[in-house]
Amino acid sequence: MRFSMPFRSKEEAREELCRLALASGANRRELCRQHKVQPSILYKWLDRYRREGSGGLSDRSRRPLSSPSKTEAEMEAAVLAVRQENPVWGGRK
Repeated sequence: MRFSMPFRSKEEAREELCRLALASGANRRELCRQHKVQPSILYKWLDRYRREGSGGLSDRSRRPLSSPSKTEAEMEAAVLAVRQENPVWGGRK
């Protein structure tokens, strides 16, 4: 007797939805309603699925590739040193 898992990973569910959407005659808007997914999200997943396969359906980091306005390490170290020298400065905790 085989047992199936009661849940699927997000990636598996997204892949199944992409396969359904890519089937001939599929009504993508109706699929979105049934699966409670915004059409723009489905189209983003479809684009990734076409380009990268099932590996492209995993969540991605929203972190920017670069932070040009980030405080320099030297300045950050100086600020931390001043804070350690004067622990009573700043807001109450």
